Order: sequence, then structure tokens, then C-alpha cells
Amino acid sequence: MPNRLINEQSLYLLQHANNPVDWYPWGDEAFDKARQEGKPLIVSIGYAACHWCHVMERESFEDEETALYMNTNFVCIKVDREEHPDVDHMYMDAVQAIAGNGGWPLNVFVTPDRIPFYGGTYYPPKPAYSRPSWSQLMQRMIQIWDTQRDEVTAQAEQMVNYLRESVNSIATGKGLVLDERTTADIAENILKQADSEYGGFGNAPKFPGTMAISYLLEHARYAGSEAARGHALLSLDAMADGGIYDQLGGGFARYSTDRQWLAPHFEKMLYDNALLVISYCDAFAVTRRVRYKTIIDEVIAFVERELKDPSGGYYCALDADSEGVEGKFYTWNLAEWNSILGEDASLMAAYFGITEHGNWEETNIMHIPAGNQNFAADNNISNNELTEKIKTAKQRLLAERNKRIRPQTDDKCLLSWNALMNIALSKAARVLGNPQYAELATNHMAWMETAFLKGEEVLHTWKNGKARIPAKLDDIAYLAQAKLQLASAAGNNAQVTDAIELVGLALRDFAHEGGFFYFTSVNQTDIPVRKIDLYDGAMPSANAVMAHNLWICGMCAENTEWIEHSKIMMDKMAGTATRGGYSFSYWGQLIQRDIKGMKTLVATGKNALNHFKDINEHFLPEVYVLFSAENDEKLPLLKNKFSQDKMYIFVCTEEACFSPESTVGQAIERIDRF
Repeated sequence: MPNRLINEQSLYLLQHANNPVDWYPWGDEAFDKARQEGKPLIVSIGYAACHWCHVMERESFEDEETALYMNTNFVCIKVDREEHPDVDHMYMDAVQAIAGNGGWPLNVFVTPDRIPFYGGTYYPPKPAYSRPSWSQLMQRMIQIWDTQRDEVTAQAEQMVNYLRESVNSIATGKGLVLDERTTADIAENILKQADSEYGGFGNAPKFPGTMAISYLLEHARYAGSEAARGHALLSLDAMADGGIYDQLGGGFARYSTDRQWLAPHFEKMLYDNALLVISYCDAFAVTRRVRYKTIIDEVIAFVERELKDPSGGYYCALDADSEGVEGKFYTWNLAEWNSILGEDASLMAAYFGITEHGNWEETNIMHIPAGNQNFAADNNISNNELTEKIKTAKQRLLAERNKRIRPQTDDKCLLSWNALMNIALSKAARVLGNPQYAELATNHMAWMETAFLKGEEVLHTWKNGKARIPAKLDDIAYLAQAKLQLASAAGNNAQVTDAIELVGLALRDFAHEGGFFYFTSVNQTDIPVRKIDLYDGAMPSANAVMAHNLWICGMCAENTEWIEHSKIMMDKMAGTATRGGYSFSYWGQLIQRDIKGMKTLVATGKNALNHFKDINEHFLPEVYVLFSAENDEKLPLLKNKFSQDKMYIFVCTEEACFSPESTVGQAIERIDRF
């Protein structure tokens, strides 16, 4: 008999719909029941592509005896963290304060007032890994609830007060004076975490660190730091060669389980691939290396092929598992490799690191081992011949892989993740000079507007033609940024007007009196703590993106209050960004650009778009670019700048616009001088 989750849209919830646990979705019904019956709740949070979520489900939530105990003693809620990131954020902060770590599945014990009093991540069915079993933990929680309820309630209230005070202490902090020493300190602290041998940051598990990579590339431009540039490119090269990158089908897995980027956790997330496209675009803009363009094209092709809904949106993820085995879809043994590739099998096995005994759990993950840079010469073949052999081998292997049972697709569409992908498409259109990507971004933006914008309401998640759940700050911030970037990529300045409206919405419904923004709207009342998201997680800080939006929209609308608001946010975050380094890399990018002097470049005239490629081949992260091919004066920044007969290029600072230049080269020279 299915439980209540059978009526939900989320794939993750539907995966649990036939558990014997009497799961409720997040909502008033479960908390009302707990209050009426005097029971605590279990709030179990995960997502569809989460390997350890599946493990705990098989071990505990599908077990009849365990389910009976849960149903008898608790009211149980399942939450898809991607549908309810606000719920996930609040309970994750609490568990990290209680246990010192976090992750998924996130299992939290909660009072009927939605306040957490204990929690953790994965618990085994029997004591192991220095952890109690799930059953032991539940029994202990019930014992405490039954015998020490007043203490539990008081402790829970203390936790909520702690979380609220943490929010306010961050949001009302004092600012610092910004100078070039600030950006050098940020770079130094990021590089302290750098793995100088294999690229990336820290030890295993190793995540891409895209915001930090982009910061280092920008720092290299502004400060001439070879260390920053070198580590950014080392990281991108190592990931592109590693098993974290799907050498056959394109696309990156979520993270590597080792330092070397060989063995990924095989789930593929939309947001990771969007952010990596952005970082590879930055690297291509800096180096013009064909390899980076190839990666960009392959990742976009993967997203279009495997994550696109027929209506035009992008799905969330591909699972790590297929047929109940992690990575089975992507790995190879030597026998099948040889049978597919025939006479070239040995050569291609050497190129892709395939061995008889396997390079991971007795099977093989395709990667390009270190030392293969001179592979053609070492094997007495030409580079062209090697390229053809690799192309043929990939075609044969991919055709064979496509016969396998595929990992499950999490086919919901999230506004925030789709907006990041739209930013990636616009960036690729600009950096590569590819109008097809601008067209993809334009069509996708039209889909997002239809799917997620309902009158004055902005919604968070969409599936099967239905959008629901009010938008969070990252939805608003990323969508506004996507519109601003699309205006630069496609010359559609109506997108800037839309972005200005979204910034106004954020100021109305999400603003904190300290200058930052809450993650949830003032209209949302179903969680006891409104979080302020300031650090980069897997995605950039929504507050940092809003600070960027405020500056660009302030310039375009000639709204000095918004520009000043943006600068106040940067000033307040400078100390934290300097100390935190890696975790505040997007703030670092903004601070760095502000010190350099953020500018707008406006190309006007009926042939303005003819200079699109000439302008965008330059790496100018501190410059926001607009094109005006007709006399469009809806944006204050564009007023009195259009000429029917000539093309003018205006470089503008926060104080004023310089006299127009007539060539791109002259405009770039002016930008570099100031």
C-alpha cells in the first residue's frame, strides 16, 4: 500500500512512496498530527541522485520492523532538499551545530513546533562506523522525549535562538576599507587550500570549486599572479582528464572520491555542469585553448541531449546508480573493451587508463592518465591519426553504452538551476562567439518565463506542466543575473528591464535591515528561522549574486542607491571573504572587480552587434556590456547615446560616461587605463 508520497511530483519522494514508513510530505498536516498526538517528528531530507539516501532507504526505511517503530513513535516527513532548500538549510545548520558535520541523507528529530533537537546524517541498521544503529538512535530519542520533554523543548528553543542570532550577527557586521591587499589576501587564503599536485582544493572528497577557480583567473588578470592562473588551469585540466568527466558522453559528475579526480560519485547535476561551463569559458577567454572550447561544447551537448525536457526546460540530475550499482552505466571491464574496439583496443586502453584488473572496484573508469600529453609520439603515430582513433573508439563505446540500462533522471526543473544553465549558455555565446548558444539561451529564457512566472508570483519548481512552491532568493537572484547576461549575449535589452523588476521584488520581499537578503520571502511562514545565505556552497551565494545584480541594474537604471547598496554589501563581506577565501569566492570576485573599478560598455548604432565578437573576445569580468542597435531609451543608461549613422562605444563608470570611442580597441584601452 503506497503512503502519502504517491501523490507528490518529486522523484525523490516518489522513490519512497512504497516504503512501509508512513511518510508525510513537508506541510501542516504532519505537524498538526504530531501536536495532537504529542509525538516528535523525524524529518528525513535527501535528493533523488543521493547514493547514501538510497542505501539508508534499503537498509532501514524498507524494513518492516524499523518502519513499525517509526510509525508508532514518530510522525515521519520526507523532504526533497531541492524542492525545499530553505528547510534543508535550516536543519543542516542545526545538525552542524549539534554534531559538527552534515550531509545527506539528513535525519533530524523535531518538535511539533518544527524546531530541531537532535540530528545526523546516515545511520546504519547495526552499529558501525562509530555510530549507533538507526533503531538505537530512535529508541534513545523516544526515551529522552518521554522522560525529559521540558529539557528537550528548552534545548530546541536555545537552538532556534542560536540560529537567529547567527543570522543577525552576520547581517549587521561592520564593513572594511577595500584595497588591493584585500584581494591578495583572498587569493592567498584560497591557494592555501589548493592541491598543487592534482589541482582543485583540499583532499578527498574533492568538489570542482568553480567559484574559486574563476576568482583565481580574475585575480591573475588584475594582479598578474602566475600562481593564481596556474592553479586555476591545473584544476580545469585535471578535471577534464579525470574520471569526474564523462570521457564518452560529456558532462561532469558531482565530485571525486579521491584527490586524483579518478573515481567520481557518479551523479550528474545540472548546476555543476552549468558552473563548470562558466569556468571553462573564463579559461578559454584567458588562454584561447581549443581544449577548453571542446569541453564547453561537449558539456552543453550533454545537457541538451540528456537533461532537456521536451517543453524546453532542464532537468535536475542523473542518478549515480543503475541496476542498483553505483557507476555501472559508466564503467568497463577489459574483455568488453577489447570486443568492442578490436585491433585498436590495446592502444585506446593505454590512452584511457583501462587495465585488466581495473582502476576502480575491479572495473575501469575512463580517464586520461598523467603522462599522456605526448601519447601520439610515444606510440609512433601522428596527432591526426590519434585524434581519428579516439573519435572512432568513442563512437563505438558510446553506441554500446547506450544499450545499457540508464541511471534514473530526476525530471523536475528548478528555477535557480535553470537560470544558472541560462547564464552558462549566454557566457558560452559571448566567449565562443557562437550565435547558436545565444539562441538556445533566448528560447530557454522564454520557457522559464512561461513555466515559473505566474502574474506577479515567481515559483521555484516545475514538473509535467505544473509549477509550485514560492521562489527562494537564489531563484530570484540567478534569474535576474541570467537576464542581464542574456542581454549582453543576444542584444535584447528588455531583459535588463526585467532584471530591474526582479531586483525590486527582492528588495520588497527578501531584504534584511542590515543590507543583505533573507533566503525566504517575508510571505513564507512555515519555518522558524529565516536564513541569510552568504557563503558559496555548491552554488554561488545568492546574496553575492544579488549584490552583483544591484550594481549592474543600478548602473543601467542610473539608480545610485542600488549601486551604494551593492557596495555596502561588499564592504561588510570583505573581512569574512578575506578570512574565508574559498567559501566566499563569488564575493571575492565582486570585491576584486570593485577595487579594479566596475564599468559598463555600451556599443550603440545600427551595426553595433557587428562588433559583438571583437568586444567579447577580451576577458573583462569587471565590465558589463550592452549593445543598442536601435534608438532604445527605456534604460536611462542608453539615453542620448544612439546614432543612426555611426557606431559609438561608451565606457561608463559609477560617476560618468567617458566621451565615446569609435573602435573596440580604443574602448579596451580606456578600460585598461581606468
